[in-house]
Amino acid sequence: MHNKVIGPFSFTEKSITTKIYLDLLQLFIAPQLEEFQPWIMFQHDGALPHWGSLVHDFLEETFPDRWIGRNGPTPWPPCSPDIILLDFFFWRYIKERVFVTPIVDIEELKARIQVAVCTVTEDMLKNT
Repeated sequence: MHNKVIGPFSFTEKSITTKIYLDLLQLFIAPQLEEFQPWIMFQHDGALPHWGSLVHDFLEETFPDRWIGRNGPTPWPPCSPDIILLDFFFWRYIKERVFVTPIVDIEELKARIQVAVCTVTEDMLKNT
């Protein structure tokens, strides 16, 4: 997985709840990761929707002892450059491309995010 970006899966105009996040995990993320089982470690951060009991139970069932997150088998380490590569490379890279000029509307923002994610190469991911 160190050489592949999966997503973005969806854009929503409303706040992400535990139920919406669970749907995202069940419908989009888990199916994309099936080919990497049982070797993958799933990681998410400490955002409130990520640690509802429904999400916790789903992760325990889908990635038993192989997920990183709040109250998980491996605790989420905030601000750890060794493990939180999204914080230290990916999001910075995406933001630099998305916000290079002012954004007119939400549709332009979505389009820029999709284009920016598509510019991430396999070599870039391997070197992070």
